[in-house]
Amino acid sequence: MKKNLAFAIAFTALGCGTAAMAQDDFSAELKARQGQFRIMAINLGILGGMAQGKMDYNADAAQAAADTLVAVSMIQQGPMWPAGSDNMALDSTRAQPNIWDANDDFLSKWSDFGTAAQAIQAAAAGGVEGLGPVMGQVGGTCKACHDTYRAPAN
Repeated sequence: MKKNLAFAIAFTALGCGTAAMAQDDFSAELKARQGQFRIMAINLGILGGMAQGKMDYNADAAQAAADTLVAVSMIQQGPMWPAGSDNMALDSTRAQPNIWDANDDFLSKWSDFGTAAQAIQAAAAGGVEGLGPVMGQVGGTCKACHDTYRAPAN
């Protein structure tokens, strides 16, 4: 009886430990996806600053920023978006659960960003005049995704 009780207690303790471990720690995934968005924001800020005349146009800097946007757009998204890493499960994200309900649409919007990033890459070194229209295209892809899949800031 004592052996069975000890076994039951050990099994229950092990089961509780396993249940706690089963709650995924998505900190690496969140850092990765939030990091990619920070990289995008920095580079969009450079290009936007040039397009708006807030900073001097520099063809090399514009091209580097645009090239970086294209590189980020090519990052495989799947590993950074595990199910359960949404704002209903975690306080550290604004990603809404509908990302996983409409994942094909979500990934399509990411692909649209990649297409827009390629357009800005083609225009970046051609002068400040070419940045405005493609900046609008990139911004539109960001907005389309944020409007659907990103919770408002608190």
